[in-house]
Amino acid sequence: MVLLYEILSKLIQIYSWALIIYILMSWFPSARETSIGQFLVKICEPYLEPFRRIVPSIGMIDISPIVAFIVLNLAQNGLYQLFRWLI
Repeated sequence: MVLLYEILSKLIQIYSWALIIYILMSWFPSARETSIGQFLVKICEPYLEPFRRIVPSIGMIDISPIVAFIVLNLAQNGLYQLFRWLI
């Protein structure tokens, strides 16, 4: 059971880093056209899109990734509490 928690927790951490890299790539428009950029678009956009529909931009700044990180953090904390409760 502990192994399952560690795997899921590590996957959430890896996905969080992928989101950070994807967001930083937005500062360099040509970076999204690379093979790594296309891969990150495929895995990050489906997660970020619902947040973009709900959370309005502030001027030219998209704050939906901040909300997405908060939700990922809550998911990781919820996962921890669930496995703690089960063990």
